[in-house]
Amino acid sequence: MAGSATPGGGPPPPPAGPPTQKVGDVITSFRPQRRFKSGGSTCVTSLDFDDSGELAIVARDDDTLQIYNCKEGKHAKELKSHKYGVHLARFSHHAQSIIYASTKVDDTIRFLSTHDNTYIRYFKGHSDTVTSIALCPAKDEFVSCAKDNTMRLWNLQSPNYIGLLNLHAPYLAAYDPSATVIAVASPLAQSICLYDRRNYDKAPFLIFDLLEPEQRFLGAQKADWTKVEFSNDGKSLVVATNGPGHFVLDAFTGEISHFCYRKAGSSGRLAPGASVTNRSGSGSSTANGNTPANGQGDVCITPDGQFLIGGSGEDGLLVWDISKSPAPNNMLEPMEKLPGQGKSAVVGYNPRTNLIASADRDFYLWQPDPDLMI
Repeated sequence: MAGSATPGGGPPPPPAGPPTQKVGDVITSFRPQRRFKSGGSTCVTSLDFDDSGELAIVARDDDTLQIYNCKEGKHAKELKSHKYGVHLARFSHHAQSIIYASTKVDDTIRFLSTHDNTYIRYFKGHSDTVTSIALCPAKDEFVSCAKDNTMRLWNLQSPNYIGLLNLHAPYLAAYDPSATVIAVASPLAQSICLYDRRNYDKAPFLIFDLLEPEQRFLGAQKADWTKVEFSNDGKSLVVATNGPGHFVLDAFTGEISHFCYRKAGSSGRLAPGASVTNRSGSGSSTANGNTPANGQGDVCITPDGQFLIGGSGEDGLLVWDISKSPAPNNMLEPMEKLPGQGKSAVVGYNPRTNLIASADRDFYLWQPDPDLMI
């Protein structure tokens, strides 16, 4: 990859579980082990784990935050944000504090102590809906994207943004694992710009154009981008969609490695930056029954970078082996469908242990079933 900043070269991925339980040994044996009901038509809109993997936090469209203890498989705490709403909740590197986007009143990002439910700081600057929040893996810094056509760089210790880029529809962003590269995706421009974190105010050192792959794999089908994510080894960059599949790119060249196909398609969530007025009421919806709930993408990469796990558009989860050599046509069918109840509209893999979390209305914790292991 050109330039001094490279997506690769970061720290090794965190352990995915005991040495005897490599992800590849248990990936086909995951089954839901815990179910937490939300009640009514409430939907989970975002999911995140803390650095230790002990806690998971979800944001719901009933304006609450729910914290779960993954180690004990129990609900731990509820926090309410009825005045401002809540979406894209992310743990800081300190497990008792989180940042999240507002969905009501204004577009401020809020920094909250989960210990006593008090605000530590407000990050003001965005003038339209925040569409993405990504925490830096190496320090107390994060990037945010919004419908105001800006990407902003923040330090948790200051209420003022420390960097600003004016871009066309920069709705999604992600750090690479070494924290030297920031990928900013514009679904409307069908491109991904890679910036050197140390020179973010300079032109991107690489631009990946996905116009041709979208035409090749999607044709006339409309699919919005829902998430961008680097693998922990820095080799792959996933562009998730709410359509019939997801793109896996070589993070150094931008070449398509795989198009991870799913027959049933979307889980029905509102894509980042999408206008409510041009959406149907299909899939998961808010209490009014007409507007799809927010989402953050329904796929994730396993900590070892070998597999992509995501919603099937129906019940259960799909697993794709993205470590395989690309097929001549780059199409990749799921290697396994994991049975489960309900759609998986939000999906995450624990960074420290073999545990998957998924949610639509209810929240599920998945673990390997010993009776099904290879």
